[in-house]
Amino acid sequence: MSTSKTIIQAIVDHRLFQAVIITLILLNAILVGVETYDHIYEEYALLFLYADRVLLWLFTIEIALRLIAAGPKSFVRGGWNWFDSIIVLAGHLFTGGHFITVLRILRVLRVLRAISVIPSLRRLVDALVMTIPSLANILVLMGIFLYIFAVIGTMLFSGVFPEYFGNLQLTALSLFQIVTLESWASGIMRPLMEYSPWVWIYFVAFILVGTFIIFNLFIGVIVNNVEKANEEEKEPPASRRDIQEMNEQIRELKAMLEEQQKKSS
Repeated sequence: MSTSKTIIQAIVDHRLFQAVIITLILLNAILVGVETYDHIYEEYALLFLYADRVLLWLFTIEIALRLIAAGPKSFVRGGWNWFDSIIVLAGHLFTGGHFITVLRILRVLRVLRAISVIPSLRRLVDALVMTIPSLANILVLMGIFLYIFAVIGTMLFSGVFPEYFGNLQLTALSLFQIVTLESWASGIMRPLMEYSPWVWIYFVAFILVGTFIIFNLFIGVIVNNVEKANEEEKEPPASRRDIQEMNEQIRELKAMLEEQQKKSS
């Protein structure tokens, strides 16, 4: 490893470097928030533009330093490196008067870089990504229950409460509101109880299934994967390197054995 690369790697790994990057991201977030006040933005539009250009080039330099420190192969393997590079590259591409709205939106997206810089947030997002296969199964299960209750609700209440249960789409949307526990009792259930006192059975059953059971499954899967991500993070890097080296050696031995078998045959 060259001396210059070692120095750059030491800079990138230093806590002060990370603190500076987080500060720049927060500064970018503050500027984006202030831009939403039109009277301030119109008065200092040029200042906002120059500040954005400076921040964008500072982020570009940061990514370039990380690329040199990690090396092209290691840098490309990191998903978060791709995430940061795409956001910064898009900031360089969408410039000019025709793309001013896109440019301002991309400034907001740059705030997401805080996730890739702060390790605890990065672990949390990694855990959420790990839950996607399990969440897909839970979503299918929830979709089945939602469809069943939507059909039943449309059959029961379309005549008396068409605003919420007039057709299957409206009923599904109403049930989605109910599952969030937003004004379901005073806004939907109690008006229907004027027509039938047994309406509460339908709503309570749906809330028990949709909110307390399905949502708890979501939470359980997410918490389980967060714990797995924390355990993997606590695993010593040296042991991970040893495992990788052992796997490489095993693959080499298998290749040698296969070659010997081919020669002997």
